[in-house]
Amino acid sequence: MIKAGMEPLVPLVGEWRIEAFGGSGRALFEWTLDGAFLMQRTEVDLPEAPNTLAIIALGPDGGFTQHYFDSRGVVRTYSMTLEDGVLTLARETEDFSPLDFRQRYIGRFNEDGRRIEGAWEINHGEKWENDFDLTYTRLDS
Repeated sequence: MIKAGMEPLVPLVGEWRIEAFGGSGRALFEWTLDGAFLMQRTEVDLPEAPNTLAIIALGPDGGFTQHYFDSRGVVRTYSMTLEDGVLTLARETEDFSPLDFRQRYIGRFNEDGRRIEGAWEINHGEKWENDFDLTYTRLDS
């Protein structure tokens, strides 16, 4: 059983292969604390890509907040949505670290829900630019 309001995140639950920076890794999404939160762990076999831990929580506005931590010691929060097969993460306000740039990820599920193709974008001023592509491919059934 999962907490009411967390149902839109069900398509993420499971094990995924991730592709970024010309390399690959693994992402695991699983419920924790009786379905009150969705936990994401990623491991990438490239030195320039950090391993991560994220806890996704239901926000007061009905959206989601991703609390992000990585192996570099970076801590951030992202607003998050998953609607109509589109996953978005955005960091546009200062949180635990200065907001030297804005970030967003937009990923789209394919028809069968087994692949998410998207990219992280970065904005140092007024223009969004591609930072890196990030694709998820489901490994479990």
